[in-house]
This record gives sequence, structure tokens and C-alpha cells, in this order.
Amino acid sequence: MIRLSIVIVGYNSKGDLERVLPSLTRPAPAVDHEIVVVDNASTDPTTAYLRSAWPRVRLIVADGNLGFARANNLGVRNTASELVLFLNPDTVVAPGVVDRLVSAIDARPDVAVVGPRIVDGRGRAELSFGDFMSPWADLRQKVLVRGNDRGLPIIAAMVDRMTRQTHEVDWVSGACLLVRRADLEAVGGFDERFFMYIEDVDLCTSVRRRGRSVLFSAESEVVHLRGRSAASAPQSTSHAYRRSQIAFYAKYHPRWVPVLRAYLKICGRLPDISQ
Repeated sequence: MIRLSIVIVGYNSKGDLERVLPSLTRPAPAVDHEIVVVDNASTDPTTAYLRSAWPRVRLIVADGNLGFARANNLGVRNTASELVLFLNPDTVVAPGVVDRLVSAIDARPDVAVVGPRIVDGRGRAELSFGDFMSPWADLRQKVLVRGNDRGLPIIAAMVDRMTRQTHEVDWVSGACLLVRRADLEAVGGFDERFFMYIEDVDLCTSVRRRGRSVLFSAESEVVHLRGRSAASAPQSTSHAYRRSQIAFYAKYHPRWVPVLRAYLKICGRLPDISQ
């Protein structure tokens, strides 16, 4: 039986796949694995490219843009491996990283989820983990992420230090997230109320509420070339994030939902949740 399934969800991601797939195969991880790409009904040549250039990559074509959570669940349903690695198409994986992540989860039977250190294209660390989402945790995360993105020296140095130590956390980024199938199935996979954003936080929260642990592994590093989709459609991605934020608060902090909605309305960021 294949031990690891690497599931990549893409939408018009041909350019990204041209980078991430070679990084996963030259050389390939030592662990027995398969690569599965779920295409969310792309309108670019993604599927033709995969069929011609990567015949050994299993391609699942969705009948529409399912979003991140539903598409990943579709990928999982079409696999049977012990471990699942969810990977964004806009990543580059250095040799040995996948095997180190597998070793990290093997070394800790109490750990259900492992995430690596993530850096941007310039090698600058991203804050790819955090505390359970709440108004105060959200504020702290926003200050650290924005300060780091702007290159503020004190905050950038703080984020770099935070990402140099392996430790247990409340959640890790879904840009690269390794999970045991048993734990994934125990929580029902990704919550499909989240079309895009925060589904990784929700998954880790569900896993931890069952008494399992989430580990940030500083020994493994993945490059994340993020931001291009958000830059091309900033309003739609912002609204997608806010819809997911409201859904998360409705699930875990229902008393805060009216406050959050009022704040977003005042700021002109309240999305149409019916979309």
C-alpha cells in the first residue's frame, strides 16, 4: 500500500505546477508515495499539461471550482494512504523535506499534524502557525504578519526566531500540511463551509479538540510563492477570507459574530455571505 499521498489542489495553476512537480520528483521522496492533483475546472491549459508532461501524476478533474476544502476532500476520497500531505501548487519543496516531515510525525505518535517552516521567494520566514483564532490572537497575528511582510526589523527578527524552533502549536498552514489519515477521517476531513482560507486552522482545531497534537517542524523548509492570486483579484480573495472568518467565529465564537460583522461593515469589508 502507498504510505503517503501528496494532494495538490489547483485552479489555473499550470505555471505553479511547472515548478512544484519537478521539486517533488528530482529527486523523489524516499517514502512510498503518489502525487494527486485535483483541478478545480481550470480554464487554462493545466489539465492538458499534466496529461502530456506528467502521466504518472494522478489527475482528478472537478466539475467546477469546488474551493480548497471540498477539492482536498475529493482528493483524499480517491486515495487510501496512511499519511496525506496537502500542498499548495505555488510551493517549491527542497530535496529531503517530505521525508523529514514523515520522520517528524513518525517520531511522535501523539502528533496528528505536522507543518514545516515556510519561507517566501527571498528566503524570508513566514509566520505559518499560530494560536487558536480569537479576537486577541487575530490582532497579534495580524501585527506580526503585516510587520514581517513590510520588513519591519524588530518584527521580522521576531518572526525569524519564532520559526527556528520546533514546537507544538494550535495550527499550521495548509500550504504544506502533513496529517495522519486516521486523524483526518476522525474529524470528517476539511469543513466544506470554508471555500478558501482558514480551513487549515479549523482542521487543526478539530484535531486538537480530540486530544491530538499539532507540530511545527523547523527542520523542514518549503518555499511559498504566495500572493499572486490575491494580487490579481484582491477584492474577491478578501471577501473569501472574510466569509471564512465569519464562518469560523460562528462555529467557535458565536457571541463575537455580531461584533465582527459590525466591525467589517464599518470598515467596508463585510462580504455577501450568500455567495
